[in-house]
Amino acid sequence: MSARRIFAGPARLAAIAPYAWMVLFFLVPFGFVLKISLSQTAIAQPPYVPVFDVTEGWASIKAAFGQLSLDNFRLLVSDDLYISSYLRSVLVAVISTAILLLIGYPVAYGMARLPKRWQPIAMMLVIVPFWTSFLIRIYAWINILQHDGLLNKVLLALHIVSKPVVWLSTDTAMYIGIVYSYLPFMILPLYATLAKMDGSLLEAAGDLGASPARAFWLVTFPLSLPGVAAGVLLCFIPIVGEFVIPDLLAGSGSMMIGQTLWLEFFTNKDWPVASAAAVALLLLLIPPLLLYDRLQRRTLAGGG
Repeated sequence: MSARRIFAGPARLAAIAPYAWMVLFFLVPFGFVLKISLSQTAIAQPPYVPVFDVTEGWASIKAAFGQLSLDNFRLLVSDDLYISSYLRSVLVAVISTAILLLIGYPVAYGMARLPKRWQPIAMMLVIVPFWTSFLIRIYAWINILQHDGLLNKVLLALHIVSKPVVWLSTDTAMYIGIVYSYLPFMILPLYATLAKMDGSLLEAAGDLGASPARAFWLVTFPLSLPGVAAGVLLCFIPIVGEFVIPDLLAGSGSMMIGQTLWLEFFTNKDWPVASAAAVALLLLLIPPLLLYDRLQRRTLAGGG
């Protein structure tokens, strides 16, 4: 038996495994959520109707399909609560991603310009926060931002403020938490792109009379755009559906869609509406997901 035949089976299984994973852990759960989103709320267990009962035969399943409707999706586009939640989520994600880019790009650029022996240390410092539980890190920010927390103590000691500033339950606290939590997702793809850049290109730009600033905007920044796009999408996509940080740090004046989903699922027990909101959120995120996949494929096709 040839070596090709021996390894053909494992190689085929390895190629199929990612698709099987997606079907089992994404498409199947999504199918359940989609079905619930087309159902109606009921005071029962589970809290929606119709419920498919395969034991009663095909006629029962066909009748259950006939009871499905788009009423929950119509509610999403007619109720200001859901519209404002989606709009706020997108707005917060856009502002947070812009702040992350403004902070992350200089950090990644500085890391890429460090001597080779120092770059792994710098990368380790960026990754170290991931070694601590996400929830613990957010609770740490609650202690820092509270009325008598570390931040107010420092500001008072430096005479920057005359009385403690209200940080908690504000959008400022939420943006601080988001930027802190997602900064590595912006820095790492930018660093990966900038570190591979050929330094001779900047030397050539300098020889042609370009100032350092002009060389950066004409050479460095255009070549780093794949890293910029990857970092932006890696931050924007999860921030849109963020729940923990807004719920713990932001005020209750206006909610993001993640908080609205939690409210519908666990407080109102309205699973159909919550499922419809989740499906709509996924549809909202499909375009940036496809864009990210396309950029990744283009980067790999271009040699990284």
